[in-house]
Formats: sequence, structure tokens, C-alpha cells
Amino acid sequence: MMDKKILPLIFLIIFFIAPWSEARVYLDINSPTFVQIPIVLPKWKAVGKTSPNIAERIYETVSNDLTLSGFFKVITYPTLPPALQRKEGIPSTVVLQEWTPVGGEILLAGEVSIHSDPLDIAVTFHLFDLVEEKHLVGKQYEGSVQLIRHMAHRIADEVVLQLTGERGVHTTKVAYVVAQGESKEITLADFDGANVRPITQNQSINISPAWTPDGKGIAFTSYLKRNPDLYLIDLDGKTLQRFSYNTGLNASPSWAPDGKEIALMMGMDGKSEIALIDANGRNPKKLTQSHGNEASPSWSPDGKWIAFVSDRSGSPQIYVMGRDGSNVRRLTFEGNYNTNPAWSPKGDRIAFCARAGGRFEIFVIRPDGAGLQKLTSNSGHNEKPSWTPDGRYIAFSSTRTGGSKIFIMNSNGFNPRPLTTSKGGELSPAVSKRFD
Repeated sequence: MMDKKILPLIFLIIFFIAPWSEARVYLDINSPTFVQIPIVLPKWKAVGKTSPNIAERIYETVSNDLTLSGFFKVITYPTLPPALQRKEGIPSTVVLQEWTPVGGEILLAGEVSIHSDPLDIAVTFHLFDLVEEKHLVGKQYEGSVQLIRHMAHRIADEVVLQLTGERGVHTTKVAYVVAQGESKEITLADFDGANVRPITQNQSINISPAWTPDGKGIAFTSYLKRNPDLYLIDLDGKTLQRFSYNTGLNASPSWAPDGKEIALMMGMDGKSEIALIDANGRNPKKLTQSHGNEASPSWSPDGKWIAFVSDRSGSPQIYVMGRDGSNVRRLTFEGNYNTNPAWSPKGDRIAFCARAGGRFEIFVIRPDGAGLQKLTSNSGHNEKPSWTPDGRYIAFSSTRTGGSKIFIMNSNGFNPRPLTTSKGGELSPAVSKRFD
């Protein structure tokens, strides 16, 4: 598993962190007055016998992460004046003023050095405030050269933390469905769209991926045995377990935050209901009690509530109920087709998909039914929202460029960008926890 492999192999050395009481929060990505902050990235230095290629790969990953975050206007070294293009490594605070004419407010500098073991490296970065001419933070990551992308993601997350007050999400992964002819396979990608790899290759129909809360596995629905059953697979794709296989539907799994239970859509009495099962698939309990069909459960982050879809009123609408099925209330009243609820990790909003103007669009609403906001508009069909763990971004599938692809946008609907460079056939994204 990713967390088992990475944590023992990356060591962190902290040189300096500005006291939080003195640190200023520079950016709020969802503020109406948000403006990207210009950040300068001088060339990173390859120390000693370190291959310049390794330093350049880390530099490019960090630069790309900062661009994808939406917080920054990244000023890379090839765009700098010739005298500054040649400077590499970490400057001292006494020469910071030479970087201010390029228009940056923040400077991120770094260097990479190889250990006695050529497969182990140390990556050092320092962050400077060019406006106030002061050092903000310096850290060093040490580990296997195979983990350079992960180190780069952690650096980008640390920069986001220092300038916004909350860590970034570049160490997360996205699980999604890829259509391949008549089959559909569960696929993984890093948050920046790299390292794409399938984790199912059974040539069946595999849909609705849902991460376990600890990030060690993914639950999903598969027709592998000709019935829509729930399976659990590890991130290597080597261990597959069928754990809910009642006759009929076993679909749309949603893990309780504590990982002990799963809410799902289950076929009962000739229609679909929302049910709870233990994490091992046992002890099914029906939660819904209406005459309609129920679907797409999503837990609140405190584990007390479940959002779901029901057509009990005559059309699919979003409802909320207690974890035991009590206190049911309707949430959406606008539109005649609302589905795919996804509760934000902060608990303050629920994203969902609704048919509007002949298209499917992504909306958000507060759990009390107020604050309805449309996030996508007039750009193909947009479906299946999934929040990042910081609540700042939403992944979703969209046909805006032709075939269905996974996109990520700010949680206010701004700055949508594709996850991968594929031509389409991508559905149902699910964003993981951070892999620190």
C-alpha cells in the first residue's frame, strides 16, 4: 500500500518555520477578490554528483503542482532575465532584492543532493517572502530516488500550507472508471494526472469506486459474476475480495468516516433501498422506508447523516437522513432530476448533479437547503462530483471536450482543468485522502 511504502522511506528535516502568529495567510482561493500570487522558481541546483535530470524532474513536478493548484502564477527560470536564469540553488536573504524586479512576491528555491547510496537523495527547499524580504520556511526530504515525485508533491503541499494556512492535496490520488470497449475498468492517477494505471483488468463492468477511509483500498461494484456485487481491491490490484453479493443490486458504496460501515444502494423487495452493511459485508440493515427507489448515499464527515437520492416525490431529488434512517428531509426542490450527492469534507456543502437546460450540471447546496449555487454551465454534461480532502476542489466527469473526461475545478466552479491527456471514456472520479 502507498502509505506503508512511503512513510518509512522519506525522512523530514525542518530547518526553519516562521512562527504561525507572525505568518500571514496570503491567499483564499474561493474569495470573490482572489488574485493569483506570482511565485518565482529559480533553477534548482544538482549538488555534487547528482544528475541534473533528477533536479529538473523535481523542479518540473513542483512547478506543475503549483500551477494546477490555481493559487499561483508560476514564474519559471527559463522566463527570467539571462543573469537570473544562470543562478541556481538557495539564495541568502541579503540578496533577495535582486529577484523583485521579475514581478514575484514569493520565491521558492531548492537543491538536490545524492547520498553515498546513489539511489538515495536529499531534496532541500526554502521559501522566501520577496515583499518583506524574509525567510518563511526551509525543509529537507530524504528518501529513495524512486520517490522523487512524492517528495515534490509534499513540497508543493508545504508551499500551499505556508501561504494559505492549509496543506495542499497534491499527494492525493484519483480513482475513476475508464471505458474500454464493452468493459469498464477502475483506474488510478496522481492528482496531477501522472502515473495512470488500471487496478482492475478483468474485462468486466467495474463502476462506482469508493476509497476506504484509510486509503488502503477501493470498494466498487462489478458484474464479474454477472450480478452487481461489491468488491474490495488493494492499490496494487493484487488482492480482490467480493464482500456484498446479495441477489440484485449491491451498488454505490459510501464508507462511513470511521471505516466500520458502508452505506450502499441495495436491491430489496423489488426496488432499490439505502442499506448499511458492516465493513466485511455482513449484517445488512435497510435504512429507507418509502415507496420510491433510493440511490447514491453519501456520508457527512461527522458520520451522523447520509445524503441520498430518492424518487419518492415523483422525480429524483436529494434527501438527508440520520445514520439510522430517521429524520428524513428533502433537500432539493428546484429541477426535476437531482442526483449524485457528495458531502464536502468540511460538512458545510453538498455537491450534486442536476439536469438544467437540457444538460447535466454540478451544483452545491448547504445541508439546510439554502445557498444553492450552480458551478458548471454550458460546457457539455458534468456529473459525479467528488471533493478533495481540503474541500477546495471538486473532481467530476465532463463531456465538454467531446468524450467524457475527468476534470478538477475550484469548489466555486472556477479554473476547471482536465486530469489526464486521454481522449475520453473516463467516468465517476473518487479522490483519496492525502498520502503523507
